[in-house]
Amino acid sequence: MEAELFIRMLQGAIAKVRQQNSRLSALDSAAGDGDHGTTMLRAMGVLEKVIAENQTKTPCELLSQMGWGLLNVDGGASGPLLGSLFLGMSEAVGVAQEIDANAFAGIFEAGLSSLRMHTKARVGDKTLIDALEPAVAELRAAAAQGFSIPECLEKAAQAAQQGAASTCNLVAKFGRAKYLRERTIGTQDPGATSIALIFEGFCDGLRNKESISHG
Repeated sequence: MEAELFIRMLQGAIAKVRQQNSRLSALDSAAGDGDHGTTMLRAMGVLEKVIAENQTKTPCELLSQMGWGLLNVDGGASGPLLGSLFLGMSEAVGVAQEIDANAFAGIFEAGLSSLRMHTKARVGDKTLIDALEPAVAELRAAAAQGFSIPECLEKAAQAAQQGAASTCNLVAKFGRAKYLRERTIGTQDPGATSIALIFEGFCDGLRNKESISHG
């Protein structure tokens, strides 16, 4: 898994979030400030800037610089949480001798562990964890079954989508939305939706790479 493929993944995520930023803000307006889409646009701008300035860097360096940049994104907890995710991933990729599907899953597991150090949220609390944790678990399960990295990501994206959709039936326990309690039922969590979009974008980015390689 070379740096170029990480870049393709991230470019796919950037494009997907940008396409859906209005939807993210609409979801956030139901129980928050309505600015989640704008916050995610800022976050994607950080990723794009690092990619533009660091084409020859290793995956470790890319993820690390993205992580530090995301920590400073204004607009609630999303930027810092994503920053901790990327920093955890960068530490894991930095020690990997060969990034096969198993190591790839481990990189995301390390990112999730890093993120968990900065939030008490768990699955069922109507946050991005509801999409991220099942996605990472599916990455590991798929890798253990011998699937390729693109196949693992496809399965992880499906798990993230299902996790995000499940938040419609949950009561929010974090952020401004927690004060609305049962009134948050019926609306999908914007943070979980962002994670689902990011994983969808990862898949899009690798599909584009494969189509270029075989075109």
